[in-house]
Order: sequence, then structure tokens, then C-alpha cells
Amino acid sequence: MSETLPQGEHIRKAVKWISANLKEDPEQSLKKLINEAILRFDLSPGDSEFLINFYREEKKG
Repeated sequence: MSETLPQGEHIRKAVKWISANLKEDPEQSLKKLINEAILRFDLSPGDSEFLINFYREEKKG
């Protein structure tokens, strides 16, 4: 996983939460997890965009 995380506790918690869920069950829908994290951690539009791009890049790598 990339080591570059934005500042802000909400986005860091969202990344950790998604990663933990994927580790527990790798077959889960990443799109659903991202959408749930956006709501669960009350992410701003900018943070939401970062999260989407973060996992898009992660998937490529």
C-alpha cells in the first residue's frame, strides 16, 4: 500500500477501515467499501476523491 496519506484523521481512519475489511474478506466490493467509508467517516468531496484515486492507483500497482 502506498505510504502517502493526506493529512486528516477521517481519511486515515477510512483507509485503515477499508484495508482491514479487505484483509478480512478480499472478495468484497471495493466500490461498496469506499462508498460506505465516505459516509461512515463523513469525508469531504476532496477526501472522497483522494480515497477513490488512492485505491485506483493501489489496484494498478
